Formats: sequence, structure tokens, C-alpha cells
Amino acid sequence: MTVFTQGKRACAGLMSEAPGQRSREGIVISAGAGIIAPMTVLGKKLHSSLAATASASPAGKGTLTLAAPPVGPGAKAGVYKVVIVEPATNAGAFVVEDPSGVIVGNDTVGVAFTGEIKFTLADGATDWAAGDFVTVTVPAGSGEYIPSDVTATDGSQIAAAVNLYGCDATSAAQAVSAIVRDAEVIGNFLTYHASRDQASEKAAAVADLAAAGIIVR
Repeated sequence: MTVFTQGKRACAGLMSEAPGQRSREGIVISAGAGIIAPMTVLGKKLHSSLAATASASPAGKGTLTLAAPPVGPGAKAGVYKVVIVEPATNAGAFVVEDPSGVIVGNDTVGVAFTGEIKFTLADGATDWAAGDFVTVTVPAGSGEYIPSDVTATDGSQIAAAVNLYGCDATSAAQAVSAIVRDAEVIGNFLTYHASRDQASEKAAAVADLAAAGIIVR
């Protein structure tokens, strides 16, 4: 007897959504993402992890060396500012402000900083003074979606959406409808990136979705 296996059907794992179209948005799956099954857990490319640039004001007091990669989870596109708040000879303390001006961390000159951006700030022949700063510019991402990969550093490591319809984005970007907020989905219907092969990694994605208002049942 021939056994037929039915693939996942569009919208099959959608349990409930908000009235109207509030739960849904039209999104774009990046070219090269491959064949995307319905109900795949997706992440959004919020910034580019391939490059970031730094400049100091005033110049000549020290150097900021970016790590590889230069951004961490939660990094935003825009200009970060590293500001000296407590100067000291061959040392000092600084705070890091995100592109909105919110302080997202602090550390000491000469110590590697690991947060939304990653770098080491070194002193120079002339000590840093209070108020001196270095800017780090993080370039914007495409805003497109790909399966949420825990090893990504462009923002897509954060689960942010579930597509309702399958598509083939192997050679070209594809527009699809996705759940991005205020909905319930059935966990057994979800497809995860291969990097999320552990229960803990799936649980982290479920937590990310919950933060966006997408509840996995």
C-alpha cells in the first residue's frame, strides 16, 4: 500500500488572531533563505553585522577597537555613543548610549565591553576627559525576514514572526503574509531553523514570540 504524507498546510497552525488584520503583516523573505514551510519561526534583519565604524571626539586621545562581530543581540541600526564619565590616568569609566540616547551599559577603559555593541576602548598618550566620546555607527539591515538562527548577529536571532504561507526564496525574495503580534499558534505546527535543534533553543524562540504577543500553545 502506498503511504502519502501530507505537508504542512497554509495557516494550519494558527489557533486564534486579533480582529481584522491586526495580527498580520505583509513581510519579505530574503533571497537565499531557501524553501520556507508554512508556520516557520522567523527573525527580522534589523541591522548589518558585517560592518560598523567608529570615530572619536576629540581625536587623538585613544582608540576604540571593534570586536568581530561588532554587534550583539538587540543591537539597533544607528549611532551609538561611548561617553567618558569618570576620567583617570591611563584608565577611566564610560557609559554606552544607544541610538535613542538610552544608556545600555557601562564599563572601564581597557576592558572589553560586550553588549548591543562589542568593543574595547583604549587610552592614548593624552588621557580621556569627562565628556569625551566615541561614536559607533551600526548600518541598517534590510528589514527582511529569514528563519530565526540562534547563531545570527543581525537581529534575526530573535524570533519575531511566523509566516502563514510557504514560499521558495532560494533565488529571489518573496512577499508573504505573517503573524507578527496578538495571536496564538500551535507549537506542533511550527518549523524551526536547523540551529534550534535543542529544546532550550526552541524555548528561547517561544519566549521571543511571546514578547511580541505571539503565544505558542
